[in-house]
Formats: sequence, structure tokens, C-alpha cells
Amino acid sequence: MELKVILFVCFFVFLAGFIDSIAGGGGLISLPAYIASGIPVHLALGCNKFSSACGSTVSSLRFWKNKKVHIKTVVISVACALAGSAAGARTVLYVNDHLFRIILIIVIPIVAVFVTLKKDFGTTNEVDSLNQRKVIILSAVIGLGIGFYDGFMGPGTGTFLIFCYALLLHFDLVTASGNAKLVNLSSNIGALIMFLIHGQVYFALAVPAAFFGIAGNFIGSGLALKNGSKIIKPVFIIALGLLILNLIYSLIK
Repeated sequence: MELKVILFVCFFVFLAGFIDSIAGGGGLISLPAYIASGIPVHLALGCNKFSSACGSTVSSLRFWKNKKVHIKTVVISVACALAGSAAGARTVLYVNDHLFRIILIIVIPIVAVFVTLKKDFGTTNEVDSLNQRKVIILSAVIGLGIGFYDGFMGPGTGTFLIFCYALLLHFDLVTASGNAKLVNLSSNIGALIMFLIHGQVYFALAVPAAFFGIAGNFIGSGLALKNGSKIIKPVFIIALGLLILNLIYSLIK
């Protein structure tokens, strides 16, 4: 593979890691970049999971170190997300996802408008004021629901996790983002293991790209921790925009 192709992929993986560490949705940038390099789609998927898992590990550790992760909700959500993802992957074998994509195209702009207009969205952390039974139930519902979506479709999983944590459990956007990183990381690692077992990672491209992804995640998570909702909200809107463009393209291609 030519050096200019590798550098092309590395640049977009860096950009994907930067965006993903703040508001999710990085795969909407990195996966097309891997595919554009000319490698087969299954190798592109494996490479994308490799660099994504490496980068997400770094950003997750930064959020964890700065105590911007709520352990109880993460543990429950991770367990339920794994079950939901398996159910979603099984369901997609029997159900056409065309209608689901159309529904998302309608829902995503509503979410974007809501986040834009609600000035106090994700500015405070009020989860401790909620009934703890409610916290457990909502954490499980978020894990199952978004996990199912991840197994069924996948794009924008981290973005939807952030939105649900902030809306339903009243986390501030920084903690919501930290939680989302750990939940998403668990599903990435699970998928990566399968790709590695079946030899579907092209290391000559995935390894250098992973270093750029780590750099993007490191810088992005640092900005998120420092600036909070001031940077997370606009990047969140960008991630939603990328997601809806991806969905529209998938319907018309």
C-alpha cells in the first residue's frame, strides 16, 4: 500500500478519534476512509474496530482518571448492551432495516433541535437526586436499547448513548460522554476479538492508523474534560449531522 494512501487513512482516523472522544460518531468518518483505501470491506471493518478500540481505550482511561464515569450505570449498561447487541444482530438477519433508517432520518433532526434549543441540556449532573431503583432500571433500558441498535445497525451508537444518559439519567455531558465511551468500548472489543480470530485485520494499515486514532482521542477527550458542554454540544450536533447524511446515502445508493 502506498504511503500517501496510509497517510490519507491516518488523517481521517485522527479526525474520527477526535470527534468520537467528544460526542461519538467517529466510525462515520473512519470506516469510509478505510474502504476508500481499496481494501476489502471485511478488512476495513476489522481495521476500523482495531483503531477504534485502541483510541477508545485512551479516551475511556482519561474520563475514568478524571472521575467522569458513573460506575453503577456503566456496569449495568455494559451487561445489558452486550445482550441487546446480540439480539439486534440476530434480528437484522430477519428484518429489513429500510424502515428503521427512515424513522431515524425523521427522529435525528428532532434530537438536534432539542439539544440546540435546550440551553441547560447536559450542564449539570443530577443523577444522585434520582431514585436509585429508577437509575438501575434506566441504565438497563439504555444498555439494552442502544445495544440492540448497535447490533442491528450501529452508526452513531456513542452519540445516542450520550443523549440518553443526559436526557434520561440527567448526567452532565462530560459524564455522559465518559459512560458512553466505556459502554461502546466493550462492544468494540467484543467485535474486534472476532475479527482477529478470523484474520480480518490488515495490520500494515491498522497499526499506524491506530496511533493517529489514539492521538485524536487523547486531544478530543482532553478538550471535552476541560471545556465540558461548551465543546461537546456543537460536536454532538456535527455527529448527528454526519449520521443523518450517512443514513440518507445508504437509502439512495
